[in-house]
Amino acid sequence: MWCYVRAVQAGQMNLIEFLNEAKRIGADGVELLDFFYKDPHSERDDVKAKLKELDLPCGIFSVANNFATLDTVQRSDQVGRIQFGVDEATFFGAKVVRVFAGDIAEGISSEQARAWIIDGLVESANYASTKGVKLALENHGKLAGRGDQVRAIVEDVRAKCGHDSMGANPDTGNFLLVDQDSAEAVGQVADMAYMCHFKDFAPGDGVYSSLAGTKFKGTVIGEGSVDLSGCVKVLNDAGFDGWFSLEYEGEGDPMVEVEQSLRNAKGILSGSTV
Repeated sequence: MWCYVRAVQAGQMNLIEFLNEAKRIGADGVELLDFFYKDPHSERDDVKAKLKELDLPCGIFSVANNFATLDTVQRSDQVGRIQFGVDEATFFGAKVVRVFAGDIAEGISSEQARAWIIDGLVESANYASTKGVKLALENHGKLAGRGDQVRAIVEDVRAKCGHDSMGANPDTGNFLLVDQDSAEAVGQVADMAYMCHFKDFAPGDGVYSSLAGTKFKGTVIGEGSVDLSGCVKVLNDAGFDGWFSLEYEGEGDPMVEVEQSLRNAKGILSGSTV
């Protein structure tokens, strides 16, 4: 649903309207996010009924969390946020919850932040395991932005948990923001990926800036500089069988460009040209 965030913020779309639009443009399923709830208690039943009416599966439920905080209460709240996501995923029949790690903050060393991230994800993954749900860590920020960073965190969490409820969500666009080739980075986590955010960026006068200072802008899928076909190949070679979740972050009209992105994405996934 993040593809339409600007439409939602402009009052042009709500949860039910998003589902109708996803069905209209030919999506195979949807990814829901806690961000778009106004009141989950009054909304979730209607959303579930609409999914059933449209015969549209919810493949992923996503939450946005941050364990890199000095406040112990806030860190505990972040575990609760993931647990909420796991419960919502269970309610909607999704088997994957997208999660974050956290980012560098003033007054916190990278080593301390990473330790808190591991602790929080271990507790969260253990809860997810009791529900039969997988967690997928997205490459996001400076502490978990690179493929090797995500892999190391997932491996540490798995070692402490003793199970594989923690995995990866390689975001094909975000790797450019840490100056890493997307296909190469996806390859570093492909064997532990439970989902993939299918996103495209291009160098230009955009709102995103890489660690090296390169400016990027979101584009229609297939019109940017991300080697999406290469990303698909390394995932397929690793036996990936999760959802490719389209994530449009362009600056055009999402009511036009998301549909175009979906068309292009299906072409890339099928091996045909865009």
